[in-house]
Amino acid sequence: MATRRPRGAVVRRSHTGDRLVGMEIGIYTFAETPMDPATGRQLGAQQRIRDLLEEIELADQVGLDVFGVGEHHRPDYAVSTPAIVLAAAAARTKRIRLTSAVTVLSSDDPVRVFQDFATIDLISGGRAEIMAGRGSFIESFPLFGYDLADYDELFTEKLDLLLKLRENERVTWAGKHRAPIDDLPVFPRPVQDPLPVWIAVGGSPPSVIRAAALGLPMALAIIGGAPERFKPIVDLYREAADKAGHDASKLPISINSHGFLADDAQEAADLAFPPFAEMMTRIGRERGWPPFTRRQFDAEATLRGANFIGSPQEVIDKILFQYELFRHQRFLIQLTVGPMPHAKVMRAIELLGTEVAPVVRRETAGAETDG
Repeated sequence: MATRRPRGAVVRRSHTGDRLVGMEIGIYTFAETPMDPATGRQLGAQQRIRDLLEEIELADQVGLDVFGVGEHHRPDYAVSTPAIVLAAAAARTKRIRLTSAVTVLSSDDPVRVFQDFATIDLISGGRAEIMAGRGSFIESFPLFGYDLADYDELFTEKLDLLLKLRENERVTWAGKHRAPIDDLPVFPRPVQDPLPVWIAVGGSPPSVIRAAALGLPMALAIIGGAPERFKPIVDLYREAADKAGHDASKLPISINSHGFLADDAQEAADLAFPPFAEMMTRIGRERGWPPFTRRQFDAEATLRGANFIGSPQEVIDKILFQYELFRHQRFLIQLTVGPMPHAKVMRAIELLGTEVAPVVRRETAGAETDG
């Protein structure tokens, strides 16, 4: 299928400011270490983190724009502190932006979060971002002494403090769930002013409206169902931003989804299904979902499904199809959904950077959106 330029292409400057570019393309991961159904063994955290740093380094080398690392506090994920992994990656990369995906802000200290990511920003020369969210798992709340009854209030309060920290070197702040700060300086300061903060949402209207009201970029997770179902969420975000006095056309949106690439579509599907099924079924047992089937997987891999699984051309076509719906500025794909062989992941990163990203950028660069 031949690609064509979508209506309303986006104008952005490159990070160096010297040329017009289109959509940002990147990767996010939770650094999964589940049981491999083929071998019956669990990948160790040490090896997974070594593999992850190689993946980030390759993503930088092939010209991808962003790499995100998630936070979990479970035995099936290797990373509980994304900032440490991102700092290691900052020293090994030159251009790629480095973000959490997500920072579970509700159960963290915003002062430490700001200091950690300001430090990454200094190491990387201005490439750090925070993607703040409430988290889809709840293990961090009892671990750090928080009550799940305060789930919403914790996020609202801590986000308020985080935004004050990035705006002012000296901070005065008081809230319910943290000791007050009385005119204290917070260091170090980042290279970027302000340090980018995105809000990660799963489609909850209050979360979308909050991000819009604050004028913060939104990262929308679409990991199941028809993408058309999420267009009202994107429309709500832009309408709420306009009502709050922000220019919605200048607020970036990221679509974050599962997927996998290989040299041909059949290889991609055959590689991806076993780890997808293992992960979705394992988490489904915790949440009361039925086992994940090949029929579900194949449906989600179609053009109107949620997952980006296929050849480079099929992934290009799907990104551009969703761009027609959302006019988003960034797309992040989670390649490692379950125990995927590292060599195959590296090949998928290479394909994403060398074959998918250049076409998508070209097809989405151009005149300012016409809506």
